[in-house]
Amino acid sequence: MTSIGYSDALNDALERMDDLGYERGQGVDLANHGPMGAEALALLGQEDEVARWVVRYRKAMEHHEPPAARFALDPADESSWRPALGAFDRAGDWERLFARELADAHWREVLARWWPRLIPGLFAGLTHGLIRTAHAVRGLYAVAGEPTPLQLNELARGLAYWAARYAELPGRPRLGGSYDLPAAVAALPRVAPDGPMGPGAARHRLDTLDRLPGYDESLGRLAPEQAPRLLSEMTLQFADVYLGHPEVFPVPLIHGVTAPAAVRIVLPHLPYELHEPTLARLWQVHTAFLLAFTTDRREEGTDAWRSEARDLPPLDELGARAAEHGDEHVIKFTEACLREYALRPDPRYPAAAYAAQRRITRLDDGGAVRGV
Repeated sequence: MTSIGYSDALNDALERMDDLGYERGQGVDLANHGPMGAEALALLGQEDEVARWVVRYRKAMEHHEPPAARFALDPADESSWRPALGAFDRAGDWERLFARELADAHWREVLARWWPRLIPGLFAGLTHGLIRTAHAVRGLYAVAGEPTPLQLNELARGLAYWAARYAELPGRPRLGGSYDLPAAVAALPRVAPDGPMGPGAARHRLDTLDRLPGYDESLGRLAPEQAPRLLSEMTLQFADVYLGHPEVFPVPLIHGVTAPAAVRIVLPHLPYELHEPTLARLWQVHTAFLLAFTTDRREEGTDAWRSEARDLPPLDELGARAAEHGDEHVIKFTEACLREYALRPDPRYPAAAYAAQRRITRLDDGGAVRGV
């Protein structure tokens, strides 16, 4: 069997999933993870598994029809595009706008123009607007030569999903405090639940963040830091958070790692002055994750995770195990953890990836897997 490369695997996957809408699921609106999962799988060195995985992914859950384009948005007129932020029924209009933008200018120019407009709504789709955009960006620069139309279209869709699900969290975060990241996390009070901590309770907490103790104070607590170092602190801290909370539904806290890992992909292609505002918004998102999905510190910052990782496989097996497992969150999380580990070889990264592979339901060829 002839092995294929990253670029061929990615473009084949994008072609196979070109008809999928932005979201999926019956009675729920879950982000389309197909392009993100395929790109991460190819980065894990599993290019030969991508086409087979796409077939499994398509069978697992039905995708919704994407909203059709209706009214043109003018990127030069703020009164045209700003009211459409967060309007999911305008996703088709957003996709058409970004397709035009990318046809007329280099993708880095488009990204730099729209990043400051979109970053206040980083929480869009539980950060999946950002993450899908970042996977698309990596697809554009990870290979030599001109981007394919499929790759440019995927970036247009990532940005469109971000804009259509744009969601600002309350308050204005800033990096002006004196706390490093572990201290800022430790200082954040966790609130015990009044009842069971199911999805409804987490949703209520997200809707009332500014009424939760410590939220407003947290937004200005974190000290400034150079982006590469702070991103490593964020991904490591939230790998630790993930390991410390086996009692939490195993998908949402993954995004505490995959969101800053996604920002790391994009920041080198953005003007320096956008780095600090992006990091501040990431800290705000992390605060929201902690307050919405955890009720105490549980085993954060302890060695309890080591007993869970006693049978951790060799690092070079984790990618193949993620491909075999099949769940898109597991694939993306494994890729992000291994990439971050390469920059800062802390054992909590592979341990967190392995924990996710065991905590999250496998993707069966004909079965539906619920996710976030």
